[in-house]
Amino acid sequence: FNPANFGRLAEGRAAPAGATPLGCMELLRSYDVPISGSRAVVVGRSLLVGRPLALLLTNADATVTMCHSRTRDLPGVCREADILVTATGRPGAIDAGYVKPGACVIDVGTTPRDGIVVGDVDRKSVEPVAGWLTPVPGGVGPMT
Repeated sequence: FNPANFGRLAEGRAAPAGATPLGCMELLRSYDVPISGSRAVVVGRSLLVGRPLALLLTNADATVTMCHSRTRDLPGVCREADILVTATGRPGAIDAGYVKPGACVIDVGTTPRDGIVVGDVDRKSVEPVAGWLTPVPGGVGPMT
């Protein structure tokens, strides 16, 4: 992903966006998750995942909010999302208090901890609230 491709995406034109953002979009489409007209929140503003994914979602007609470590009231912003994508690298940082009931949650995080790979989402608390939640490991990772 380079500045020219970033610019193309920002203009709404086709451009390579990286495996992880494209994988997230493919997951949404494959599972018939409505994107157009949805409110999407992307937690993480990296050049590899967060920013390109926010542009891809915008280009698919979602209303997108991109959050980061200094976002005020992050749980409140996340609770507005029909589609919540987290790519922070902070294991278990997103719990049920961040999730709108029935929301689609894509956990991009993969952090080794005590010999296993864990995501950004506290699966035990989020699973009963979310309508759909990608597993870690085995969700976005194998697609990318």
